[in-house]
Amino acid sequence: MGSKVSGWEIGRRVGVGWYGGPCLKCDACKRGDLSNCESFLTTGISFDGGYAEYMTTPMQGLAAMPDELVAVEAAPLLCAGRTTFTALRNSGAQGGDLVAIQGLGGLGHLAVQFARKLGYRTIAISRGKDKEALAYQLGAQTYIDAESTDAAAELKKLGGARIILATAPNSKAISGLINGLCPDGQLIIVAWQNEPMQISPWQLLGGRRSVKGWTARPARNSSEDTLKFSVISGIVPMVEVFPLEQAALAFEKMVSSKVHFKSVLKMDGNA
Repeated sequence: MGSKVSGWEIGRRVGVGWYGGPCLKCDACKRGDLSNCESFLTTGISFDGGYAEYMTTPMQGLAAMPDELVAVEAAPLLCAGRTTFTALRNSGAQGGDLVAIQGLGGLGHLAVQFARKLGYRTIAISRGKDKEALAYQLGAQTYIDAESTDAAAELKKLGGARIILATAPNSKAISGLINGLCPDGQLIIVAWQNEPMQISPWQLLGGRRSVKGWTARPARNSSEDTLKFSVISGIVPMVEVFPLEQAALAFEKMVSSKVHFKSVLKMDGNA
């Protein structure tokens, strides 16, 4: 532990999620206050330590780990979990509002659980009837098969979504959901996709709709809040576990969407 580290002690159980890193140029960043930092995303994507038994991280990247969580289940919560939970919690949606989750993959399967536990009227959107049972198992109250129906039209029949959280990286599918928003509804994108989206200004102006992207800022409280809420609500990620020696296989299955639903590496009996 570094000589200037405070608030932590050797032996404490911690987790480290995705951490872009502060710029360390302004006083706020030096103090660890990233709430107003606009440059962290462009000043470093990662720190060495992935796929390793030991790593070094700034203390701002640490999050206290609840004893109730086993490491294998906690790991995905520090990235996919934190992203979807904070996106929903900060969306402005109120209990009872219709919230639709597009996609039932690594991000989406957690988002559906969070949405239901946050008290939203939860709609799951995916392609194919084979995902329907899973959607209901995760807590969705309605399932929309985007392969056989117009998902936006189905959302309009239900009154329109206050929030649509896009978790599956498909720009065409995401664009097609805009008309499913209610007046003042918001489409929040958390899935990374390089392909451009096609949205007409009228689609936004006609219902005062909006679109925004969301990444969870690397703040300790957002990670810890996600972990605590998951423990209280009984939210557990679905994972496929691999030994460290099979890291390449785990990565290949992840990028090819062949893993259900998150790849987690274990080493020496611990994640």
